[in-house]
Amino acid sequence: MVFSSIVFLVYFLPLLLLAYVIVPRPLKNPLLLLASIFFYSWGAPRFIFVILGTTLLDFFLVKEMDSSHSEKKRKAIMVFSVCMNLGLLFYFKYCNFFIDNFNSALETLGFGQMPLLNVVLPIGISFYTFETLTYVIDVYRRVHKPLDNFWNYQLYIILFPKLIAGPIIRYHEIADQISDRRATDNLDNKLQGFYRFTLGLSKKVFIANTMARYADQVFELPPDTLTAGTAWLGMIAYTFQIYFDFSGYSDMAIGLGRMFGFVFPENFNNPYTSGSITEFWRRWHITLGNWMRNYLYIPLGGNRVGNPARLYFNLWLVFLASGFWHGAAWTFILWGIYHGTFLVLERLFLLRVYEKTGRWFSIPLTFLLVAIGWVLFRADSTAQAATLISRLFSFPALSPDALYDKQFVFYVLLAVLFSFFTLLPFGQRIHNRVYFEMPRTGAHFIFAGISVVLFTCAIAAIASTNFNPFIYFRF
Repeated sequence: MVFSSIVFLVYFLPLLLLAYVIVPRPLKNPLLLLASIFFYSWGAPRFIFVILGTTLLDFFLVKEMDSSHSEKKRKAIMVFSVCMNLGLLFYFKYCNFFIDNFNSALETLGFGQMPLLNVVLPIGISFYTFETLTYVIDVYRRVHKPLDNFWNYQLYIILFPKLIAGPIIRYHEIADQISDRRATDNLDNKLQGFYRFTLGLSKKVFIANTMARYADQVFELPPDTLTAGTAWLGMIAYTFQIYFDFSGYSDMAIGLGRMFGFVFPENFNNPYTSGSITEFWRRWHITLGNWMRNYLYIPLGGNRVGNPARLYFNLWLVFLASGFWHGAAWTFILWGIYHGTFLVLERLFLLRVYEKTGRWFSIPLTFLLVAIGWVLFRADSTAQAATLISRLFSFPALSPDALYDKQFVFYVLLAVLFSFFTLLPFGQRIHNRVYFEMPRTGAHFIFAGISVVLFTCAIAAIASTNFNPFIYFRF
């Protein structure tokens, strides 16, 4: 089940909200836990037992680790838990990737092939694995005490708004909210959550899905039919598709959390207004960036290493890992290397260049660099990515007559408006008011009216088509 489906919007969410309001406070967490199990089981019933089983084992392992007075035992339990969770992630997500590459090496040497495993990727495994690791490692570091209530831990891991596409939330960020939400579980938050959810749903349904149609058409074309104009159309379409899809899904998750009294961390902050790749990664998928910094970059030495070469290597390695986290394919790995390389170049000299040229130069350049990187991210193979990127700079740039139409122009202009309007002061004020300020009583009527119209139109749009892609199946 996904947020932008009729089953979720018309049946699951309204019925759950009604039940949540009716049941007494002690039953609200059990209700959310049962709803979350049902939510995940709807699309992947076999894999719900993987989550339930690993969380059960982790809960007791962490309690044992925390109660132990032996540092050696504590470290051994922590390492075992980390290896178990990463092992499951490796098996489901990366095993066939390594077998396939090993087979290529065997074929080159003239040997036979190993059979690929019949493995189906559990939805959202990358997200909930990272959350499990944060709980284990933070208890080991004594950032917080382990939970005494197993069902609260289960709810932290499997809470449906964030389960399949984030944000990636560290346990201590919502620990108090799991045990007591009386300060946030109120009508104002429910209304603001609905506004935020509807905004995300609109971004997903009206902009991301429309851009996806054009992106898919371009990336499915035979290489010999690609012109420069078509390549640019496909790149721009996917650049806006992935932003409005992912940020829209994060908006929906944050909005759903608020409806049930949870305050999740922000995951996007207008990333296409960035003036460097460094700034882009402070604004894009913020919770993943924080995870990588706290659990990989800082343990490697972070900025504290004395050797600049080691600092650059650490940056590069973190983004290599980030690329690999996104998917088991060389295109994702190259995408991570691509971003890591530009981060190193910015540390070396590019940031000083940007300071001299100003943001009206650095922002368009950064957007172009990010968009080219998205070609690697979206391509089905390195060969396809290389072909499409090479076509971007082949001249003359012939117009993509077969794909280009007024609808595309309209939605691209809409995407540009909502991607860059915060560069102007009044745009930033509107953004802050919509996202971060609690509306006054009169404003609630305006926001509610707009939200109901958008929500209804989104349901109509979803019901009228079978095209509703879900990017996160790859993650």
